[in-house]
Amino acid sequence: MAYPTKNKKVIAFVEETAELTCPDNIVWIDGSEAQLAALRAEACKTGEMIELNQEKLPGCYYHRTAENDVARVEARTFICCREKENAGPTNYWMDPKEAYKMCYDIARGKMKGRTMYVIPYSMGVVGSPFSKIGIELTDSIYVVLNMAIMTRVGLDCYDVLGENGDFIKGLHCKCDVDPEKRYIMHFPEDDTIISVNSAYGGNVLLGKKCFALRIASFLGKNEGWMAEHMLILGVTYPDGTKKYLAAAFPSACGKTNLAMLIPPKHYLEQGYKVECVGDDIAWIRVGKDGRLWAVNPENGFFGVAPGTNEKSNPNALAATKKNTIFTNVAINPADNTVWWEGLTKPAPEHLIDWLGNDWTPESGVKAAHPNSRFTAPAVNCPCLSEAFNSKEGVPLDAIVFGGRRATTTPLVYQSRDWDHGVFVGSIMSSETTAAATGATGVLRHDPMAMKPFCGYHMGDYFRHWVDMGKKVKNPPKIFNVNWFRQDQNGEFLWPGFGDNMRVLDWILKRCAGTVDAEETAIGYVPYAKDIDLEGLDYSRETLESILCVDKARWSSEADEIAEFYKQFGDKLPKELSENLKTLKENCSK
Repeated sequence: MAYPTKNKKVIAFVEETAELTCPDNIVWIDGSEAQLAALRAEACKTGEMIELNQEKLPGCYYHRTAENDVARVEARTFICCREKENAGPTNYWMDPKEAYKMCYDIARGKMKGRTMYVIPYSMGVVGSPFSKIGIELTDSIYVVLNMAIMTRVGLDCYDVLGENGDFIKGLHCKCDVDPEKRYIMHFPEDDTIISVNSAYGGNVLLGKKCFALRIASFLGKNEGWMAEHMLILGVTYPDGTKKYLAAAFPSACGKTNLAMLIPPKHYLEQGYKVECVGDDIAWIRVGKDGRLWAVNPENGFFGVAPGTNEKSNPNALAATKKNTIFTNVAINPADNTVWWEGLTKPAPEHLIDWLGNDWTPESGVKAAHPNSRFTAPAVNCPCLSEAFNSKEGVPLDAIVFGGRRATTTPLVYQSRDWDHGVFVGSIMSSETTAAATGATGVLRHDPMAMKPFCGYHMGDYFRHWVDMGKKVKNPPKIFNVNWFRQDQNGEFLWPGFGDNMRVLDWILKRCAGTVDAEETAIGYVPYAKDIDLEGLDYSRETLESILCVDKARWSSEADEIAEFYKQFGDKLPKELSENLKTLKENCSK
């Protein structure tokens, strides 16, 4: 057959996989609208997708996964490197030889009666020095159509590769969607990803967490750059000046909401704008000017639907209005549109839930799965930055870490220097709720929000962070935020959402050196007078209470951090243990 590429490695990968999985047909994806339209029509014909109301939701489709296949499965996600030690204590490990054999045995002959699709895609703008090429082989039209939204799919990827260029190999085989044989395997030393027995996006859109974080973090360590679980946003000042920051948050901490923030009214009236460069992943390199520059390697948003509404995130909601694929939400049969919890109140009187059953508000179950998703093109976002397609990316003025803490951590504080900032990122944690765990206030550590996504030993990952700070003369200043301080009744003490702009404003003023701060045991904390409260019914006293640093609480926190650090052994950089020692000393003064 005629191939659309002369790259011998691509051709060999396709032929070898075809020999293993035995598809009836092989379709080479070219990224053209004509081909994608034909695939949508085919998916609707087979029932894999449902066409939605094309007047109200043009270009939008609906998909249901299997009931047992609705989320990422961390316990079945492995880093398969030759030495177990290199995977570290935070990853599941399997010997590569064992992993390959097991996956190949599972996938053998499983595409018989199906079509194998060859997807060439670029993470990042095609041809950018930041970008990397992947080839995903899959037997799912759903995967093809989602990858066409989430990444840059097209024949120009082959032009970048030429005849001998390397790429990230990705094999996805639905097999029998058997949860007992479900595996998401990463082979960082071989530039390879294999996913079997899943059809859920987070496990099968291999450009996303698999490539863009787990494999890319390993590549970054070896090549001198960083792949981070971070949003990127820009703030445009009234005089046209632009500043950019990247921010890392664990799940359920408002990352997408911050990425698409709408500032309070008086900021808008003055001419401030917040623009989204990315909501989930940042690839960061040292630029020609010696600063750290970031790009978003994705081309779309794979967002959680429940809770997204006109108030919480109007920009994200707007992004879903055309050319979007909805997964495991509810369908409103009255007009063939979609609905999920939190979209509108009250809920419609009759829906078809994510399992395909009739649903009413009295059903006693959720209409949409709590992890139901939308895959939306970034170009739909009303606040998308003009820098989104920049091959060079954007220069970072600040890096922000954050978690969900009811007490202890103040609304915002600044690290003393880069190494202290790495320490602040390494101790990121969120408190669980009683509903989730049976006990309130249990800490889940998630360093840099990368615990599920770091493709190698996290001690080495911390070392890489420390080393990156040495490569730049003026590294971004590092901050920590906590939107989730609570009073004794469990009520949040900070309004959050758009009002988080007030904190970003202070952060950027600190970067510019135009506002002072109070030095505390944990770093620099704002003076309450320097946080803009204009137009907000909010007392300075409350603000002071959530800026307060309680040394006794932080002394207990330091003991807890010391326990957490033990798992990294001699891989823990001395810079972090020294900062922990400083914290303990500061709390005892």
